[in-house]
Amino acid sequence: MDYRRTYVKDIFQLSPGTEVSAYGWVKTRRDSKGISFVQLSDGSCFQDLQIVIDAGVIDETTLKAVTTGACVRFDGTVVESPAAGQAVELKATGMELFGAADPQTYPLQKKGASFEFLREIAHLRVRGNTFGAVYRVRNQAAWAVHKFFQDRGFSYVNTPIITASDAEGAGAMFAVTSLLEAGVPVEDNPEAHAFRLKSTNPAEDFFGKPSYLTVSGQLEAETMALGLTNVYTFGPTFRAENSSTSRHLAEFWMVEPEMAFCDLEGDMNLAEEFLKEVIKHILDNCAGDLEFFNKRIEPELLQTLEHVVNSDFERLTYTEAIKYLEASDKKFEYDVYWGADLQSEHERWLTEEKVGRPVILTDYPKEIKAFYMRGNEDGKTVRAMDVLAPRIGEIIGGSQREERYDVLRHRIQEMGLPLEPYWWYLDLRKYGSAPHAGFGLGFERLLMYVTGMKNIRDVIPYHRTPGQADF
Repeated sequence: MDYRRTYVKDIFQLSPGTEVSAYGWVKTRRDSKGISFVQLSDGSCFQDLQIVIDAGVIDETTLKAVTTGACVRFDGTVVESPAAGQAVELKATGMELFGAADPQTYPLQKKGASFEFLREIAHLRVRGNTFGAVYRVRNQAAWAVHKFFQDRGFSYVNTPIITASDAEGAGAMFAVTSLLEAGVPVEDNPEAHAFRLKSTNPAEDFFGKPSYLTVSGQLEAETMALGLTNVYTFGPTFRAENSSTSRHLAEFWMVEPEMAFCDLEGDMNLAEEFLKEVIKHILDNCAGDLEFFNKRIEPELLQTLEHVVNSDFERLTYTEAIKYLEASDKKFEYDVYWGADLQSEHERWLTEEKVGRPVILTDYPKEIKAFYMRGNEDGKTVRAMDVLAPRIGEIIGGSQREERYDVLRHRIQEMGLPLEPYWWYLDLRKYGSAPHAGFGLGFERLLMYVTGMKNIRDVIPYHRTPGQADF
């Protein structure tokens, strides 16, 4: 056996009469008089390959083990299919069973299983229609991200997972320490174990200071941009928010470009171009999967995605958006006023009802944005931008970065943050500073948007949320 074999997606392109072997997992099997039909999937495409097995071709004892979930190889000949929806099928001449699956206990036998149940068997759910489609889209989206930036001369950089600074200045970070001794038996309960703190002195810890899992690679990406000009990072980030909403994960992936010699206008142009091209790539390369989502998960999904690709994004200032919201007859759950942090309901109203296409909002009040965003001359707003999309709200957040040393130093102190962890970040403003800008896109948020899936836990293979760290 070799990885360079013929995938199911390739078999559909073969001419009748071609002899081929098909590897995969059994979706279903049904028997009729003198014939059996097996639906086989190897995950390479949405459509299953139908295997036709005439009576007597395969030993009955072996064939009996071909149940849902079993892993098999069928040898046979490609023939024209009389069934609707498929041009060809495979007429079996032999088979090999790699791994049986007990039909009485195999979890994916359950019809109509909820997404909540499928999260409990995340190690198996990829074999189903929905999650096979989700992960194929995820793969193509990741490829599209890299292709977009590589085609434009950006350098892919890897930023640290462990850091001593908070890129957002908002806390909610996971601590990294070697001062916890694990596996200490709990008194009177020999089956339980606990942690014991070996020291409370940060100087005795592994890194000699409090350290955390990163919430963003942005700050380090800025250092790379101020030497390589245009860079991007694409990797895991972490937030210790105790939130169980359908939009939050403790571990998720971020796409973060940083560009030297770029201002807010250039940042907006890149973000719009990026979102359109990635979505177009998915439309072009995941047709079968998107048709499934359009039919079963989110009606009019395809229409929405096509609309994004073909629309010019509207550009409004935060102040203009607040005026529109205040003048609307819409009753919002959260009050609207200048200085308020816009909620998803406000963002969706702007994109879906007021404008009717994606919107880029700019120039937010500095009090509701991060310390690193460049201040405007009015002293009240910063050069921030958020890309808002119909059906989901914010999908990209970015800004022109503050390149002035004294202004940045004052802003860090103004927000009550310590200067020491940011000494190197401030150094960038002392030695060859340059105007620069960038943005961040939550990869799982994008996947929710392009698949129509309603819970962020269902667009990542293994979700990390409060109380969940299995698999």
